[in-house]
Amino acid sequence: MPADPRQRRAARHAQPGAEAAAPPARKKPITVERITDAALEVVATEGYDALTIRRVAAVLGTGPSSLYAHIVNKDDIDDLLIGRLYAEVTLPEPDPAAWREQLAGVYTQIRDLYLKYPGISRAALAAVPTSLETLRVGEGILAILLAGGIEPRTAGWARDALSLYVSAYALEQSLVRQRRRHEDPEWVLDHEELLARFTALPAERFPQTRAHAAELISGTGPDRFDFTLGLLLNSLRPASG
Repeated sequence: MPADPRQRRAARHAQPGAEAAAPPARKKPITVERITDAALEVVATEGYDALTIRRVAAVLGTGPSSLYAHIVNKDDIDDLLIGRLYAEVTLPEPDPAAWREQLAGVYTQIRDLYLKYPGISRAALAAVPTSLETLRVGEGILAILLAGGIEPRTAGWARDALSLYVSAYALEQSLVRQRRRHEDPEWVLDHEELLARFTALPAERFPQTRAHAAELISGTGPDRFDFTLGLLLNSLRPASG
Protein backbone atom coordinates (compact mmCIF):
# COMPACT_ATOMS: atom_id res chain seq x y z
CA MET A 1 0.00 0.00 0.00
CA PRO A 2 1.52 3.43 -0.95
CA ALA A 3 2.45 5.71 2.02
CA ASP A 4 1.10 8.90 0.40
CA PRO A 5 -2.69 9.25 1.06
CA ARG A 6 -3.27 10.53 -2.48
CA GLN A 7 -1.51 7.55 -3.91
CA ARG A 8 -3.54 5.22 -1.68
CA ARG A 9 -6.76 6.91 -2.82
CA ALA A 10 -5.71 6.64 -6.46
CA ALA A 11 -4.85 2.98 -5.94
CA ARG A 12 -8.33 2.29 -4.61
CA HIS A 13 -9.89 3.64 -7.80
CA ALA A 14 -7.40 2.14 -10.18
CA GLN A 15 -8.49 -0.69 -12.44
CA PRO A 16 -7.16 -3.99 -11.20
CA GLY A 17 -4.18 -5.18 -13.13
CA ALA A 18 -5.00 -7.49 -15.95
CA GLU A 19 -4.22 -11.03 -14.94
CA ALA A 20 -2.16 -13.08 -17.27
CA ALA A 21 -4.49 -14.84 -19.68
CA ALA A 22 -4.74 -18.53 -18.98
CA PRO A 23 -3.52 -20.62 -21.88
CA PRO A 24 -6.41 -22.13 -23.84
CA ALA A 25 -7.28 -25.62 -22.75
CA ARG A 26 -5.94 -28.18 -25.14
CA LYS A 27 -8.57 -30.30 -26.85
CA LYS A 28 -8.47 -33.98 -26.15
CA PRO A 29 -7.01 -35.78 -29.13
CA ILE A 30 -9.40 -37.72 -31.33
CA THR A 31 -8.86 -41.45 -30.85
CA VAL A 32 -10.61 -44.62 -31.95
CA GLU A 33 -11.80 -45.11 -28.36
CA ARG A 34 -13.34 -41.64 -28.21
CA ILE A 35 -15.01 -42.14 -31.59
CA THR A 36 -16.53 -45.39 -30.35
CA ASP A 37 -17.68 -43.74 -27.11
CA ALA A 38 -19.35 -40.92 -29.05
CA ALA A 39 -21.01 -43.33 -31.48
CA LEU A 40 -22.44 -45.35 -28.59
CA GLU A 41 -23.72 -42.15 -27.02
CA VAL A 42 -25.54 -41.24 -30.22
CA VAL A 43 -27.17 -44.66 -30.49
CA ALA A 44 -28.11 -44.74 -26.80
CA THR A 45 -29.74 -41.31 -26.83
CA GLU A 46 -31.03 -40.93 -30.39
CA GLY A 47 -31.16 -44.44 -31.87
CA TYR A 48 -29.10 -46.12 -34.55
CA ASP A 49 -30.83 -44.21 -37.38
CA ALA A 50 -29.22 -41.01 -36.08
CA LEU A 51 -25.70 -42.44 -36.30
CA THR A 52 -23.64 -40.64 -38.95
CA ILE A 53 -20.02 -39.58 -39.11
CA ARG A 54 -21.15 -35.96 -38.97
CA ARG A 55 -23.21 -36.62 -35.82
CA VAL A 56 -20.33 -38.44 -34.11
CA ALA A 57 -18.00 -35.56 -34.99
CA ALA A 58 -20.46 -33.08 -33.48
CA VAL A 59 -20.51 -35.01 -30.20
CA LEU A 60 -16.72 -34.83 -30.15
CA GLY A 61 -16.76 -31.11 -30.93
CA THR A 62 -14.88 -31.44 -34.18
CA GLY A 63 -15.46 -31.79 -37.90
CA PRO A 64 -15.99 -35.00 -39.88
CA SER A 65 -12.59 -34.71 -41.51
CA SER A 66 -10.92 -35.19 -38.12
CA LEU A 67 -12.43 -38.66 -37.85
CA TYR A 68 -11.06 -39.87 -41.17
CA ALA A 69 -7.56 -40.02 -39.74
CA HIS A 70 -8.81 -42.91 -37.58
CA ILE A 71 -11.69 -44.56 -39.45
CA VAL A 72 -12.40 -45.44 -43.05
CA ASN A 73 -16.16 -44.87 -43.25
CA LYS A 74 -19.46 -45.44 -41.44
CA ASP A 75 -19.06 -49.22 -41.78
CA ASP A 76 -15.85 -48.91 -39.82
CA ILE A 77 -17.79 -47.27 -36.97
CA ASP A 78 -20.30 -50.14 -37.09
CA ASP A 79 -17.46 -52.63 -36.68
CA LEU A 80 -16.08 -50.66 -33.73
CA LEU A 81 -19.50 -50.56 -32.06
CA ILE A 82 -20.08 -54.30 -32.28
CA GLY A 83 -16.52 -54.90 -31.10
CA ARG A 84 -17.15 -52.69 -28.08
CA LEU A 85 -20.31 -54.63 -27.18
CA TYR A 86 -18.71 -58.01 -27.73
CA ALA A 87 -15.90 -57.07 -25.36
CA GLU A 88 -18.50 -57.53 -22.61
CA VAL A 89 -19.41 -61.07 -23.65
CA THR A 90 -18.13 -63.78 -21.31
CA LEU A 91 -17.16 -67.01 -23.03
CA PRO A 92 -17.25 -70.33 -21.16
CA GLU A 93 -14.68 -73.06 -21.48
CA PRO A 94 -16.21 -75.37 -24.11
CA ASP A 95 -17.94 -78.34 -22.48
CA PRO A 96 -18.96 -81.24 -24.75
CA ALA A 97 -21.65 -82.21 -22.23
CA ALA A 98 -23.29 -78.78 -22.12
CA TRP A 99 -22.52 -77.15 -25.46
CA ARG A 100 -26.14 -76.24 -26.31
CA GLU A 101 -26.65 -74.57 -22.93
CA GLN A 102 -23.36 -72.71 -23.35
CA LEU A 103 -24.34 -71.40 -26.77
CA ALA A 104 -27.74 -70.30 -25.47
CA GLY A 105 -25.97 -68.39 -22.69
CA VAL A 106 -23.59 -66.62 -25.07
CA TYR A 107 -26.31 -65.62 -27.52
CA THR A 108 -28.55 -64.41 -24.70
CA GLN A 109 -25.72 -62.12 -23.59
CA ILE A 110 -25.42 -60.77 -27.14
CA ARG A 111 -29.18 -60.23 -27.36
CA ASP A 112 -29.22 -58.25 -24.11
CA LEU A 113 -26.31 -56.07 -25.25
CA TYR A 114 -28.07 -55.29 -28.52
CA LEU A 115 -31.28 -54.38 -26.73
CA LYS A 116 -29.46 -51.78 -24.61
CA TYR A 117 -28.84 -49.70 -27.74
CA PRO A 118 -31.88 -49.21 -30.02
CA GLY A 119 -31.27 -50.65 -33.48
CA ILE A 120 -27.57 -51.29 -33.00
CA SER A 121 -27.85 -54.90 -34.16
CA ARG A 122 -28.19 -53.48 -37.69
CA ALA A 123 -24.47 -52.77 -37.45
CA ALA A 124 -23.84 -56.52 -37.22
CA LEU A 125 -25.95 -57.43 -40.25
CA ALA A 126 -24.25 -58.01 -43.62
CA ALA A 127 -20.90 -57.03 -42.13
CA VAL A 128 -17.58 -58.84 -42.18
CA PRO A 129 -16.11 -58.46 -38.68
CA THR A 130 -12.55 -57.21 -38.28
CA SER A 131 -12.64 -56.14 -34.64
CA LEU A 132 -10.56 -58.46 -32.49
CA GLU A 133 -13.33 -58.63 -29.87
CA THR A 134 -15.91 -59.63 -32.47
CA LEU A 135 -13.52 -62.26 -33.80
CA ARG A 136 -12.87 -63.43 -30.23
CA VAL A 137 -16.56 -64.12 -29.66
CA GLY A 138 -16.88 -65.80 -33.05
CA GLU A 139 -13.91 -68.01 -32.19
CA GLY A 140 -15.48 -68.88 -28.84
CA ILE A 141 -18.81 -69.82 -30.41
CA LEU A 142 -17.07 -71.95 -33.00
CA ALA A 143 -15.05 -73.70 -30.29
CA ILE A 144 -18.25 -74.57 -28.39
CA LEU A 145 -19.87 -75.99 -31.51
CA LEU A 146 -16.82 -78.07 -32.37
CA ALA A 147 -16.60 -79.31 -28.78
CA GLY A 148 -20.18 -80.53 -29.20
CA GLY A 149 -19.07 -82.71 -32.10
CA ILE A 150 -20.53 -80.52 -34.86
CA GLU A 151 -18.75 -80.92 -38.20
CA PRO A 152 -16.71 -77.75 -39.05
CA ARG A 153 -18.72 -76.57 -42.06
CA THR A 154 -22.00 -77.16 -40.25
CA ALA A 155 -20.59 -75.33 -37.23
CA GLY A 156 -19.66 -72.33 -39.38
CA TRP A 157 -23.05 -72.15 -41.05
CA ALA A 158 -24.85 -72.68 -37.76
CA ARG A 159 -22.88 -69.84 -36.18
CA ASP A 160 -23.97 -67.55 -39.01
CA ALA A 161 -27.62 -68.60 -38.73
CA LEU A 162 -27.72 -68.19 -34.95
CA SER A 163 -26.03 -64.78 -35.13
CA LEU A 164 -28.43 -63.65 -37.84
CA TYR A 165 -31.46 -64.68 -35.79
CA VAL A 166 -30.23 -62.87 -32.67
CA SER A 167 -29.49 -59.69 -34.66
CA ALA A 168 -32.89 -59.82 -36.37
CA TYR A 169 -34.72 -60.45 -33.09
CA ALA A 170 -33.04 -57.47 -31.41
CA LEU A 171 -33.74 -55.27 -34.42
CA GLU A 172 -37.42 -56.22 -34.45
CA GLN A 173 -37.72 -55.43 -30.74
CA SER A 174 -36.10 -52.03 -31.31
CA LEU A 175 -38.47 -51.25 -34.18
CA VAL A 176 -41.50 -52.21 -32.09
CA ARG A 177 -40.38 -49.90 -29.29
CA GLN A 178 -39.75 -47.10 -31.75
CA ARG A 179 -43.18 -47.50 -33.32
CA ARG A 180 -44.88 -47.43 -29.93
CA ARG A 181 -43.12 -44.18 -29.08
CA HIS A 182 -43.60 -42.25 -32.28
CA GLU A 183 -46.41 -43.57 -34.43
CA ASP A 184 -50.15 -43.06 -34.16
CA PRO A 185 -51.25 -45.29 -31.25
CA GLU A 186 -54.23 -46.38 -33.31
CA TRP A 187 -51.85 -48.45 -35.43
CA VAL A 188 -50.23 -50.22 -32.48
CA LEU A 189 -52.29 -53.20 -31.34
CA ASP A 190 -52.05 -54.60 -27.85
CA HIS A 191 -52.55 -58.28 -27.03
CA GLU A 192 -56.29 -58.00 -26.47
CA GLU A 193 -56.91 -56.04 -29.67
CA LEU A 194 -54.90 -58.50 -31.75
CA LEU A 195 -56.78 -61.42 -30.25
CA ALA A 196 -60.10 -59.71 -30.97
CA ARG A 197 -59.12 -59.14 -34.61
CA PHE A 198 -58.00 -62.71 -35.14
CA THR A 199 -61.12 -64.22 -33.57
CA ALA A 200 -63.32 -61.90 -35.64
CA LEU A 201 -61.90 -63.18 -38.95
CA PRO A 202 -64.37 -65.02 -41.24
CA ALA A 203 -64.38 -68.66 -40.11
CA GLU A 204 -64.75 -69.98 -43.65
CA ARG A 205 -61.56 -68.29 -44.84
CA PHE A 206 -59.41 -68.38 -41.69
CA PRO A 207 -60.55 -71.43 -39.69
CA GLN A 208 -57.15 -72.24 -38.18
CA THR A 209 -56.14 -68.67 -37.34
CA ARG A 210 -59.51 -68.02 -35.71
CA ALA A 211 -59.59 -71.30 -33.76
CA HIS A 212 -56.03 -70.99 -32.44
CA ALA A 213 -55.72 -67.22 -32.10
CA ALA A 214 -54.77 -67.34 -28.42
CA GLU A 215 -51.94 -69.80 -29.06
CA LEU A 216 -50.66 -67.85 -32.08
CA ILE A 217 -50.11 -64.67 -30.08
CA SER A 218 -49.10 -66.26 -26.79
CA GLY A 219 -45.79 -65.79 -25.02
CA THR A 220 -43.49 -62.86 -24.40
CA GLY A 221 -40.62 -61.76 -26.61
CA PRO A 222 -38.06 -63.55 -24.39
CA ASP A 223 -40.25 -66.69 -24.41
CA ARG A 224 -40.23 -66.73 -28.19
CA PHE A 225 -36.51 -65.95 -28.31
CA ASP A 226 -35.72 -68.94 -26.11
CA PHE A 227 -38.02 -71.16 -28.17
CA THR A 228 -36.44 -70.24 -31.51
CA LEU A 229 -32.91 -70.42 -30.20
CA GLY A 230 -33.67 -73.87 -28.79
CA LEU A 231 -35.23 -74.89 -32.10
CA LEU A 232 -32.04 -73.97 -33.95
CA LEU A 233 -29.72 -75.56 -31.41
CA ASN A 234 -31.70 -78.78 -31.12
CA SER A 235 -31.57 -79.20 -34.90
CA LEU A 236 -27.79 -79.57 -34.69
CA ARG A 237 -26.50 -83.10 -34.32
CA PRO A 238 -22.94 -84.19 -33.56
CA ALA A 239 -21.18 -85.75 -36.54
CA SER A 240 -20.99 -89.08 -34.72
CA GLY A 241 -24.62 -88.97 -33.60
